Amino acid sequence: MKLSLKAFSTLRPHLKEQNIGYLGELYECKEGITVKELVAQLGFRDEEVEGAFVNYMITPKSFTLKEGDRVALVPPGTPGSCRLMLGIKEGSHEEENR
Repeated sequence: MKLSLKAFSTLRPHLKEQNIGYLGELYECKEGITVKELVAQLGFRDEEVEGAFVNYMITPKSFTLKEGDRVALVPPGTPGSCRLMLGIKEGSHEEENR
């Protein structure tokens, strides 16, 4: 099956070395692959990808991908406020009251 693949920041050089497009190019993989399996197939350790968006929505790594999905991978180190805004990390009540 084919997916549209995007990767950000520190994930890009690794994909570039493998001649894998990371700006929305099509990526072919097996049917029924999960985000976690995709991350491994791309050669990343699980902790190298903090968040994944599928069709513009944050999803768990256990999410099963389908033909035509748009996948965007986000590395750790994304600024804290962006991580909250993107839904990668939930804020605590203390943060909400500041």
